[in-house]
Amino acid sequence: MSDHGLETRQFGHRARLALPPAVALKADGQAHAARTMWNLLHAWWQMMPKEKRTLANADAAIRQARQEIDFLAVLPAQAAQAVLKTYFQAWKNCWDGRADAPNFKARFRTALTVDVPQGRDLNIVRVHRRWGMANLPKIGRVRFRWTKDLPVGKHADKDNRITGARLVKDPLGWHIAFRVQTLEPVPEPHQGPETGIDVGITVPLALSDGETYGHGEWLTVREQARLLGLEQRAARREKHRKPGERTSRRLHHTYDQIAGLRAKAKRRASDWQHKTTTKIADTYGTVVVEALQITNMVKSAKGTVDQPGKNVAQKSGLNRSVSGEAWGRTVTVLTYKLARRGGTLAKVPAPNTSRRCSACGFTTPGSRETQALFVCKNPDCGWTGNADHNAARNILHLYRTGHALVPAAGRAVARRAHRVKPATAR
Repeated sequence: MSDHGLETRQFGHRARLALPPAVALKADGQAHAARTMWNLLHAWWQMMPKEKRTLANADAAIRQARQEIDFLAVLPAQAAQAVLKTYFQAWKNCWDGRADAPNFKARFRTALTVDVPQGRDLNIVRVHRRWGMANLPKIGRVRFRWTKDLPVGKHADKDNRITGARLVKDPLGWHIAFRVQTLEPVPEPHQGPETGIDVGITVPLALSDGETYGHGEWLTVREQARLLGLEQRAARREKHRKPGERTSRRLHHTYDQIAGLRAKAKRRASDWQHKTTTKIADTYGTVVVEALQITNMVKSAKGTVDQPGKNVAQKSGLNRSVSGEAWGRTVTVLTYKLARRGGTLAKVPAPNTSRRCSACGFTTPGSRETQALFVCKNPDCGWTGNADHNAARNILHLYRTGHALVPAAGRAVARRAHRVKPATAR
């Protein structure tokens, strides 16, 4: 941070690429080469003694592999170095307890990505109001959707520039994610009011001041019917596939269609989250949410053979609904948007926020009679109101009475417990 009220910020911007079929095949080849490079590194790591697992030895190994394996040559040298650095960082994250140990990347269960570490290699220019062009090593000039002003050309300097990018392929096609560094003024403290937010399924976001934010289905009725038909078709074809038999092209095509519809739903959900969190961050200076353990909330109810679970189908449907709302992603997006506007996000303990009466403060069983109706059972109170707004007011009350946990900063995902180093890393 400088002495003039400015600070350096890093953020990402993702744009859709328009690749002709021949160029898309080149990108696919580079991505598969990068995945193979990762797998070779993982095999090398498991084979080498601990004292020889150094960055220099790994670099020599991948240089030799690029000379001996022909199809690895399609991957630019800098992209191969990025795979090496990412792999070593994955082990550091594992040792620090932030992630599981890295493993092999399967062909059909791994997102295809290619890194472009140097921003100067991109040579970005804006050629149209809606389109820009960038240079991709060993691929050539490609077009991408220009949906955000980027620091390129005369607008770029040492403080405002694109430091790199990553190509990412999802079921909707290839995209490019730019890494942007900018110098922005330090925001003044947000003067907006405080609010508590209760998250749910029927009412996605309910605020303590009575405001609610909802959404419809992510897929239209016709798209839902098509998705159901594709899933049934895939199940029939999978049922008739013999054990050990390779998946047919028709089944792979059906899987691709299913993934495309699900990706479309996820894109619409992300769009709603960004627009909604922007409104909240612009309006409120302090936002309080519950510290939910979402991973525990979506655990299966199947149980064991000796002690089978109850209402397994109902719990599975609830788990899908909770996962579909992506509460953790909403909190993550809201956190950084508040920080960029001078606001703060705090978390409070979740127990009893839905059962406590926000008017009298008593927690009595059975007060939440329905999903939307809260009726206080305290004879001296009897307050009646919306259950979601009541929970949001309780969340804000916990913050004001000093029950806030450590303020959320950056990622909203709870840190994993510190683990013993895996045997392969010792």
